[in-house]
Amino acid sequence: MKRLRRLAVVSVLAFIAFIGSKQASAQLVVFDPNNYAQNVLTAARALQQINNQIVSLQNQAQMLINQAKNLATLPFSSLLQLEQSIKRTQQLLAQAQRIAYDIQQIDRAFATTYAPASSSFSDQALVANAQARWQNAMAGLQDAMRTQATVVGNLDTNRTQMSALVTSSQGATGALQASQAGNQLLALHAQQLADLTAVVAAHGRAQNLESAQHAAAQDQGREQLHRFLTRGTGYQPTMVRMFH
Repeated sequence: MKRLRRLAVVSVLAFIAFIGSKQASAQLVVFDPNNYAQNVLTAARALQQINNQIVSLQNQAQMLINQAKNLATLPFSSLLQLEQSIKRTQQLLAQAQRIAYDIQQIDRAFATTYAPASSSFSDQALVANAQARWQNAMAGLQDAMRTQATVVGNLDTNRTQMSALVTSSQGATGALQASQAGNQLLALHAQQLADLTAVVAAHGRAQNLESAQHAAAQDQGREQLHRFLTRGTGYQPTMVRMFH
């Protein structure tokens, strides 16, 4: 019985000690509204800062994308075709026959073939000069027609290049592509002006050679008429028996 009493007392004391410890720990857990509000406000500010950083990173990424677009080169280039067209025109002008686009050659021709006819020239020399002038005029006309044919042949190529450049310009994704498309359109315009200049030069050369031929022929005709009418050196009438 004593043992049972002792065991019961110990059990009661242990239970009282357990209850007391629970009450003590429960008294330590206290809710502070001010502290809770401050913690919520701090968390909200931290979340806003994170959102701001995300937006900033998105803006930076978009800026990098835009910079990449602005630095992207135009995928289409017509410079090679334009250079080839200009080269063909230049080669055609360089192939001009006889009197070409050379100042020294022109001066020599007008000092000899197109020189004013005088008594020092023989009849054979006058005839040879007249034939050379006619050949020069024909060569100038042929060269002008060849130049015109070449320029007309370039029109279809120019039309194709212009259409492609306009399409590339409208579909440009950045400033560099738009600028490159604009530069190539200007190059195409310059090539067309070069073709037009070549046609004008060739046509003008042909006209000038023909005009020079007419002027020299008139001067030579006067000299030949003078020789025909000059006694002693001109035409001498003789008796001709037509029937036996």
